[in-house]
Amino acid sequence: MKVAVFGAGTMGSGIAQVFAAKGHTALMYASSVASAQRHKDKLAASLNKKVAKGKMTQEDCDALLSRVLVEEFEAAADADLVIECVAEKMETKKELLGRLDAICKDSAIFASNTSSLSITEIGAGLKHPMVGMHFFNPVPAMKLVEVIAGANTPDELVEYIKNLSVEIGKTPVVVNEAPGFVVNKILIPYCNEGVCVLHEGVASAEDIDIAMQLGCNHPMGPLHLGDLIGWDIVLNIMDVLYNETHDSKYRANVLIRKMVRAGKLGIKSGEGFFNYKK
Repeated sequence: MKVAVFGAGTMGSGIAQVFAAKGHTALMYASSVASAQRHKDKLAASLNKKVAKGKMTQEDCDALLSRVLVEEFEAAADADLVIECVAEKMETKKELLGRLDAICKDSAIFASNTSSLSITEIGAGLKHPMVGMHFFNPVPAMKLVEVIAGANTPDELVEYIKNLSVEIGKTPVVVNEAPGFVVNKILIPYCNEGVCVLHEGVASAEDIDIAMQLGCNHPMGPLHLGDLIGWDIVLNIMDVLYNETHDSKYRANVLIRKMVRAGKLGIKSGEGFFNYKK
């Protein structure tokens, strides 16, 4: 199968890796061919580290990379599956998918890796059926895929994506369309509430995270988790939850907005509620 993955960042390259590891051809797209190639080079460096540590054979590494292709936009025309994981903005996703809708073969399946947006709205006006296929970071390690049915998603398409998820080594859960789906509807407010506790001066960032790790047996606390996800993404999802429901429990803490404005997004920027700069 040929899979075209649009958005070659952390999520996109991880998705491409997972499909290529199972023998599928993965086309990887970014803002330009040069940008996509840089992401492929990063993937190659990561896999070569696994080879050096004896966790992967050189043969398997080379075979996987040979199936990850960096090509021009038009090469997606004969893709069997298109997965978009571009910026979490409705207009960005719809603009991309509109262009793809015009060139992709009729039998192609369109899937979105959106973490919170409406599958129905993303797919509105497209001739290709749309389904949600939400992977989790880091994609090669995380087993879950949320399979989201929009209002116009055919039942057989949901079943197909469920089976495909199993085939690539993931565990699917079927989710009816709702803001944030299952995981982020629960997880993102957890991060937000950690910020609320900090903002109220109840405890330090370190102690909040230690409390949730040792008191609830969580692998990481809400503030480090938000640093891992990226506070821009947390804020975006909180805003989607609030705008869709108008429920005050989904109102993002003002401190998150201040952090995002200051560029303190977490691990990816080197600083969030903890410092990651070496």
